[in-house]
Amino acid sequence: MTQTEEKKTGNGTKFKKMRSILLKIIAAIVIVIVLFLGIVYIMNVISTNSEKKQIEPYGQHVSVDGKNMNVLIQGDGKETIVLLPGYGTAAPALDFKLLIDELSPNYKVVAVEPFGYGLSDGTEKDRTTENIVSEVHEALQQLNINRYMLMGHSITGIYGIDYVNKYPNEVIAFVGIDSSVPTQPGVDVKFPLKTFAFLKKSGLQRLAVKFGGSPYGELAFDDRTVEQMTMLSNKNSNSSTMLNEMDHISSNFKGAQGLTFRKDLPLLLFVQADNQGVPGWIPLHEGQIKDSVHGKVVIMEGSHYLHHTKFKEIAENVRTFMKEAK
Repeated sequence: MTQTEEKKTGNGTKFKKMRSILLKIIAAIVIVIVLFLGIVYIMNVISTNSEKKQIEPYGQHVSVDGKNMNVLIQGDGKETIVLLPGYGTAAPALDFKLLIDELSPNYKVVAVEPFGYGLSDGTEKDRTTENIVSEVHEALQQLNINRYMLMGHSITGIYGIDYVNKYPNEVIAFVGIDSSVPTQPGVDVKFPLKTFAFLKKSGLQRLAVKFGGSPYGELAFDDRTVEQMTMLSNKNSNSSTMLNEMDHISSNFKGAQGLTFRKDLPLLLFVQADNQGVPGWIPLHEGQIKDSVHGKVVIMEGSHYLHHTKFKEIAENVRTFMKEAK
């Protein structure tokens, strides 16, 4: 064997050893990842089963479409306010608690948890505006609630504009809490639904939430309420019902683009002062009230969830606005 051949043989042997080491490293990494995912999955299953026993009931169940819809009623005022949540709010009746406590001395407050939210059942029915609006209305009919202000956060601006047009003899006013506008830009996004479903089923979603810090930490909620909202968030976030609604967000916005609020309907809109994500956020809302006989935009400093920090101001503005509307 020549020197050149010996060198080639030696290089070949080194390459085989390096490849063998590299394959072993890759195999070890794969094993670690599989073990990690397995542990996360098992812990998620255990935690989910444990939390089912710890979630405390609140409100009452109403039968809608053969399923249970949860509704919390607080206060016994002569006038009624129906509260609807923004998209993805895991426990609406608890999320609205600070605002409900401010409103209930003067109003009968009805917090409706649509299917897939809070303690309500999930559903396989498509989360179109038509279905959601119809189901909420049926729940109110079951409770003999036929005259009310419709008040809601975020996506309720889309469902609500459809609702007030379908049931004009029932809704006496609409109040939006940083509510969505049909013509706002950026709603034609295609969401990675399969990825979100995997994150939930694998337990990675729970892990991310655990190490991401509580979104309620510096708010006025008591510890018990925060604990319940966290568990309900683990249960409901990215559920099949929630993901179905996410899949219909774009089409629901498009379906609402031809709708406007009635001119004779009192319209009160609380709007975040500095929304970095949606250009022209305040003008969009001002456009909604421009033809209203009694319309008002109230600009507030705070996050998208204005009712978490501005609950006192919102309640006071609602009382004053409705007195003026009369």
